[in-house]
Amino acid sequence: MPKEPELCPLCNSPLNDPEETPSGKKLQRCSKGKWNGETHQVEGCAYVKWINGEVKPLKENCPKCGAPLVLQTTRTGKKLKKCSTSGWDKEQRVATGCDYVEWIDNATQPLDEECPTCGAKLVLFTTKSGKKMKKCSTAGWDREFRQPTGCPYIQWLDEK
Repeated sequence: MPKEPELCPLCNSPLNDPEETPSGKKLQRCSKGKWNGETHQVEGCAYVKWINGEVKPLKENCPKCGAPLVLQTTRTGKKLKKCSTSGWDKEQRVATGCDYVEWIDNATQPLDEECPTCGAKLVLFTTKSGKKMKKCSTAGWDREFRQPTGCPYIQWLDEK
């Protein structure tokens, strides 16, 4: 049996298939509405359902309640770790469950270890996607020539 199409809460028309904006945000628009790129306005029904990124389970537990953490991408592309028990009550308009959230950005922490390649200090680097690596503190990136600079030592760390 085919799945019933989701309906627009404003005009009761079916929603279009999901689409992606030029900036990478995902949305579903009402089938009676259309975005006019020249006037930068919606023609017809203005309903838009923004689609949040997928939630990926992490092999870490919440420091507040001990439940598993998840990695989520907001509709604007920012990444965060949050407790898997957190949620949102649409009726009451309140947060539910554990309130632990950790926003992820590229982060570098100095380590008390020497690089096995050149002898300089190592750093712990966390990517925006939450992956961690040990790398040499002299490593860098030349944006103009689009190539790595400094010592090439990198050791990716397993998630535990």
